[in-house]
Amino acid sequence: MSYQEGISEALQNLSQFLLSFFLTLLVIVVGTCLLRKWVAKAQAQAKIRDAQKRREVALKKMEAAIERLKQQAPELDPEHILSLSLRELAHQLRQGSLSPESVLCIYMEKALKVHHELNCLTDYLEDCEVRLQELKRQPKEKRGLLYGVPVSIKDPYDYKGHDSTCGMAYFLGKPAEEDATIVKVLKSQGAVPFVKTNIPQTLFSFECSNPIFGETLHPQNPKKTAGGSTGGEGALLAAGGSIIGLGTDSGGSIRIPSAFCGIYGLKPTGYRLSYNGINSAVKGKKSIITMAGPMTRDVDSLVLIFRLLLSEYMFQLDPMVPPMPFREEVYSSTQPLRIGYVETDGYTQPSPSMVRAIREVSKKLQAAGHQIIPFSIFRPECAMIKLYTGGLYADGGETLLEKLRGDIIDPTISSVISTLRLPDFIKCFLSWVQRPVDTRAAKTLAVLRGVGSPKNLWEQHVNVEDFQKEIMASWRAQYLDVLLYPALGPAFDKGTTSKALGTMSYMALFNLLNFPVGVVPVGTVNAQDEEELASYRGYYEDSIDKNFKKAIAGSVGLPIAVQCVSLPWQEELCLRFMKEVETLVHGKTQMSESASFWTPMCQGPQELSGSRGIGQ
Repeated sequence: MSYQEGISEALQNLSQFLLSFFLTLLVIVVGTCLLRKWVAKAQAQAKIRDAQKRREVALKKMEAAIERLKQQAPELDPEHILSLSLRELAHQLRQGSLSPESVLCIYMEKALKVHHELNCLTDYLEDCEVRLQELKRQPKEKRGLLYGVPVSIKDPYDYKGHDSTCGMAYFLGKPAEEDATIVKVLKSQGAVPFVKTNIPQTLFSFECSNPIFGETLHPQNPKKTAGGSTGGEGALLAAGGSIIGLGTDSGGSIRIPSAFCGIYGLKPTGYRLSYNGINSAVKGKKSIITMAGPMTRDVDSLVLIFRLLLSEYMFQLDPMVPPMPFREEVYSSTQPLRIGYVETDGYTQPSPSMVRAIREVSKKLQAAGHQIIPFSIFRPECAMIKLYTGGLYADGGETLLEKLRGDIIDPTISSVISTLRLPDFIKCFLSWVQRPVDTRAAKTLAVLRGVGSPKNLWEQHVNVEDFQKEIMASWRAQYLDVLLYPALGPAFDKGTTSKALGTMSYMALFNLLNFPVGVVPVGTVNAQDEEELASYRGYYEDSIDKNFKKAIAGSVGLPIAVQCVSLPWQEELCLRFMKEVETLVHGKTQMSESASFWTPMCQGPQELSGSRGIGQ
């Protein structure tokens, strides 16, 4: 063999060795990745099975607790107790004409019945019985405003010893070390939290379904969704299984279930209420603010709860909350209002029932002596796609995907998660291909790549601030007090929300603006609304418009609502406007007890005397 042949053979052997080595290495790397995915999925599935078993055990404990309470409590008419307003129930409990055991027993039994029909509970807070005994040992004069009142809380609210899952395997087996601040404040006033309620996986959906606890159904129509992300609360309250619910709102999560189920909900200004101890799949968002807020069955109840939460005790627990007590003079004012009127946001054509709700309410308000002034939203497409969606997924969805690694993905969010998982160059290509035929989908896909750099993130924040200033300048130029705005509805068919995400523009706008806004149910879908829906086309005539039309079909008899909006930090004015609408539509007058009866009770037993609130 010549020298050259030897060299050639050696090189050939080396190349074969290197090829074999790299192929082996590739197999090892791919195999390791697949093994890690399999292990992560197996771990997630095991955690989910454990969580499902824990819920079964918890609900059995709830059944046993009901039987124990029945032995302790005098027999009462459940229908009578469940029909009482929060004001009436709280008053009778504090005065001793109702026993806390009876009330808790009745609400627990009702909640469990509703759960078996709608699947709205995720956990039973078993220390509620112990809490009752602690409350009964208190002197009568120290009883708080909510003495013995049962309260339900959304899954992400921390409750000591219980998971705050957000519908994700990632958070299972991580029980909270202490209660959320809002839960502590309610407890200081004698409230008895007794159940946690269902949510969608990640909370980034307005359909209430997750792989751990399943799907919550609409209380009136099992083919429809109760909404999300506070869907469990919405269904439970609407079906009578709770009298107070606590929710959160990043893009309508309190208001969509309220509108779909026919209850009342308030999304305050960001940080007006403490957000300490409330879990989230994605933390760190700045331009899209998530708020905590109450959900009830009438405006008076919202007012009582909001007045209660704005206490010195909350300001002590969370120094980041501005010490602004409830302003009675604003809520109690009877001056006529200058009301901005919005029939459409210009981005999603409202359904016939949405339009009718706004028109009928505006006529009633005008007839009652209020001024109605047309108002328009500027640059709705930019607001919804670039500012809201761009802010929600500023990181390209990386934080969300990291927590979902190995998890079972719920079908209601699978299309969004699959899109987020695509490489950026594929998102760009698909956006370019879609642009001629589906403009909104193409533009949305483009922003899901994320902002790309800190400089771009800061620019996004500035753009949001500029948009807020633009809307507020127009508001002030017309000397508006409040805004009457459509609420998304009626309830969607199950499994359709991810195909019509753009329609949440009616709700998400106010998370972008950080305006307080409340939902007031004002009627139901009628046959004429259904007939007019047949000719619905939408502004873009794209997939979102077509899917929206399909999703809301067959809704005769389901609730419709409106939104009542005010400028930041004006929750009292927002509530006053909600009360005006409720009174005109439903004939409910303001509660007879004076504010002075309730206000002293808002100073919890663990609080300092006096107030640090502005204007004092």
